Amino acid sequence: MTTNPEGQFNMSDLTSNLPTSTTGLSDADRAGLVNVLKSKLNDLTGQHPDFLDTLSANVRQRVGVLKDLQSQHDELEAKYLEEKAELEAKYLKLYEPLYAKRYEIVNGLTEVEGVPNDNSVDKETNESTRGVPNFWLTAMKSNEVLADEISESDEGALQYLKDIKWCRIEGAKGFKLELYFNPNPYFKNSVLTKTYEMINEEEHILEKAIGTEIEWFPGKNLTQKVLRKKPKKGSRSVKPPITKTENCESFFNFFNPPQIPDDEEEIDEDTAELLQNQMEHDYDIGSTIRDKIIPHAVSWFTGEAAQNDEYEIEDEEEDDDEDDDDDDDDDNDDDDGDDDEDEDDDDINSKKK
Repeated sequence: MTTNPEGQFNMSDLTSNLPTSTTGLSDADRAGLVNVLKSKLNDLTGQHPDFLDTLSANVRQRVGVLKDLQSQHDELEAKYLEEKAELEAKYLKLYEPLYAKRYEIVNGLTEVEGVPNDNSVDKETNESTRGVPNFWLTAMKSNEVLADEISESDEGALQYLKDIKWCRIEGAKGFKLELYFNPNPYFKNSVLTKTYEMINEEEHILEKAIGTEIEWFPGKNLTQKVLRKKPKKGSRSVKPPITKTENCESFFNFFNPPQIPDDEEEIDEDTAELLQNQMEHDYDIGSTIRDKIIPHAVSWFTGEAAQNDEYEIEDEEEDDDEDDDDDDDDDNDDDDGDDDEDEDDDDINSKKK
């Protein structure tokens, strides 16, 4: 068996160098043995034949032209993504004064034309009537994705939410959400942030998510619940009741996202799948806030956006139903065909009798 100048085996020598003991084999058996030897040698040498080498010369030439076209496409796509990022940055700047005006109106810092500019107080609630109370809480609860995350206990804290912003991460792929709160009895933080670092934004491939550590006031942690063991009936013990703390569902778990362990090899398949689902759900919440709530907050507050969302979902479900109906029709046609065959068989059997 010969080697080329680079020290690689010459596969064409395999057939001529087969042992004489194989001369009794058929041509098919000899070809199979050659393929097995090729595979073994490729594994040993680390040299795997290029897929293109399995094609004819004419097809290889055509594929070469296709690869050139793909290269041209990739260059255009890169330019598109670059210009898209520039266009996004341009319009984010243009949106800023609109968002600033919205912030002032929602929080009562400025009054709209036609409304008296005073500090009147609602007689029933004894609260200031300035601004738009519970603006962000109401908007978020109108969205199906976010409504599922907000517990009744969360609503008290989210009433203090005064603004939500997002921005690109400088020098990296991804984005950051910023939720601004008025002083409240739940936590010390005035801003809670959530950062998404992406591997590929176009394909929504997430590298990791980082959330703010919330500084809860004592007894106010909405992500935990305290369970107290009831004393036995008739017990006269003066000891304090036994308590334990458990995690519970809360929107504020959003700031404590799932993390990939440092040693990924220790994760079994089921755990990996669960982790992936959790990360996808977490990203879905973040992208919903960025892409739907922030730019269209007033439409979610009034419920108009929720109605449009429902129409889109219904349209998708109708399309799915139509596909299912088509599949059912095909199955019925197959069943009818089987029934006809059965009837023919019965006729034949009857004639034989």
